[in-house]
Formats: sequence, structure tokens, C-alpha cells
Amino acid sequence: MASPLSQFEVKTIVPIEAFGYDISFTNSSLAMLMTVILVVLFMYICSRNLSIIPSRGQTVLESTYEFIAGMISDNIGQEGMKYFSFIFTLFLFILIGNLLGMFPYSFTWTSHIIVTFAIAFFIFIGVTIIAIYKHGLLKFMAFFAPSGVPKPMLILLVPIEIISYLSRPVSLSVRLFANMMAGHTLLKVIGGFVFVLGANTFIIGGILPLVFLIALTGLEIVIAFLQAYVFAILTCLYINDAIHLH
Repeated sequence: MASPLSQFEVKTIVPIEAFGYDISFTNSSLAMLMTVILVVLFMYICSRNLSIIPSRGQTVLESTYEFIAGMISDNIGQEGMKYFSFIFTLFLFILIGNLLGMFPYSFTWTSHIIVTFAIAFFIFIGVTIIAIYKHGLLKFMAFFAPSGVPKPMLILLVPIEIISYLSRPVSLSVRLFANMMAGHTLLKVIGGFVFVLGANTFIIGGILPLVFLIALTGLEIVIAFLQAYVFAILTCLYINDAIHLH
């Protein structure tokens, strides 16, 4: 039986090498490309026949729009609506990537730390640039020295605040990667139990693991939505800190 971790193995589909670097098109690349295509198709299908009386697709699209708009308004304010397109795209990209990995023989690219860290690091750099551009470098540095704190305490608090700030892309990426990897590994393990127990106990022994597997699959779908939401809302909070410096 294959290892539960074999599903996360990156395999080369089209080998490509440029300037001494391996930039091959892999199953991970294919999964991310399919995610982009599905996001575009979702937007196209749901918005191609807009009307006052919305269709089911239009209702889903409008509900998603209102959900993200409400998230931004609650966590950033109206000033954050200029970042709506980015947050909306980020949410759909991660959500559909998570759900795509639920299909048999697919690849869950959100279960790879290098991919989730790349996204989180890009957000971290962008948020830092927004903060420096809006407030200037000196005022941005004051973000790491909380107001009202006795000066002797700043010797301890400033390094802690800096470490906490620099750890943002790590915590943001690890949260998504760890949840998706753990969930899919558990699904693979329980799925193996269903096959083995069912084959050795004339199917009866496989019923209980099968029921648990179905419940776990439903939970994993919920987690796919939840992790996309957490990633998006934390991005909103980081943008709020950049705009208001608190």
C-alpha cells in the first residue's frame, strides 16, 4: 500500500531547465493552473447573464461579494475597499485550490509549505510597503514601540514586536499548509482501513471506517472553506495594521 504522504509528492510533467534552474511544469503547477481556470470560469458563468432577478449562479457570486465586502468593512473599514479585488481573488484562489484537492487523483497544492509561504510572504511584503508608503519609515518603526509603555520596558518589548511581525508569513503559511496536509493524510489512512478491513471481514468490518471516512470528508470540506476564510481575514487584519498602525 502506498504511503499516505505519497499524495503530496511533486512529479514532473514537462521538464524545463533555464539558466541552470529547474523550472519544470509539475503536477503542482498543473493544479494551480486548473485552480486559476476554475476561478475564471466561476466568475464568467456566474456573471454572464446579470439581471435584477438573479439566477442561482448570480446569487452565489453576489453572496460571495457581500461576504468579502463585509469582511473588509468589519476589519479594515471603508478605506479597505480599495483592496477588495485582491482579497476577493485571494479567497477564491485558496478556496477552490482546497476544494480541488478533495477530488480523487487530484493534487492539493495548498498542502505544500513552499507554496503557501510564497503567497504569505508576498502579502507580508505588500503590507509592509503599504505601511511605509502611507506613514513613512520613521512612523512605521514606531509601530514596534507601543505607546504608553515605560521606556525601560521598550528594551524588551521592541524585539518581541519585531519578531512577532516577522513571524507573520510563517504563521499564516503554516496554518494553511498544516491543516490541509494533516486532513488529507488522515483521509488516506482511514481510506486504507476501509479497504483492508472490508476485504478481511467480508465488508462488515469496513462499514464503521467507511462511515467515519464520509464524516471526515465532510469535515475536510468545511475546513477547506474555513482555511480560505482565515487566510483572507488575517490578510485583512494585516492591511488594517498597515493603514492604521495599531
